[in-house]
Amino acid sequence: MDASAPRLDAVDLELVRLLQRDARQTNKDLADAVGIAQSTCLERIRALRAQGVIRGWHADVDPEAVGRPLRAMISVRLRPKTTASVRAFQQEMIGAPEVVAVWTVTGADDFLVEVATEDVAHLRDFVLDHVTGRSEVVDARTSLVYDQVRVWEIPPAAALTPGGTGPEGRSAHPGTSRRSAP
Repeated sequence: MDASAPRLDAVDLELVRLLQRDARQTNKDLADAVGIAQSTCLERIRALRAQGVIRGWHADVDPEAVGRPLRAMISVRLRPKTTASVRAFQQEMIGAPEVVAVWTVTGADDFLVEVATEDVAHLRDFVLDHVTGRSEVVDARTSLVYDQVRVWEIPPAAALTPGGTGPEGRSAHPGTSRRSAP
């Protein structure tokens, strides 16, 4: 375990698990579920937030419902690969409203950029205007997303078996849900 990582006890881990499933639970319900006083529960949740274990509270929004049904992953390679070019590309991507997420990765590519657009024409325009139109981009490949299955719960590392999955397996995990995209 990383020396800078916060130490979490069983109650903290259970609170994190419950909040990952439903962050709108009341403090009373959370306290009852883990068997502690409401005031203790509130303090623990505040501490988890202060330690950076809980990074925020978010709504899971269906891209299709907000007029952006076409999803794509864009693999991008830069040259020259300098700190300045990497940061500039990251800033350009996170500033574009079409971008859902940006990952800086190792391997053949430097970035994976997830986008959600209205249609193929908007996707093409995004790729041309924001990706391939940049002089430092030497390669970009776009893959349409047909479907997304997301694991909503991240179990603590100690809960993983040597095979890399939790005791009940991920596929049947209640924190898993399917999100469709065309």
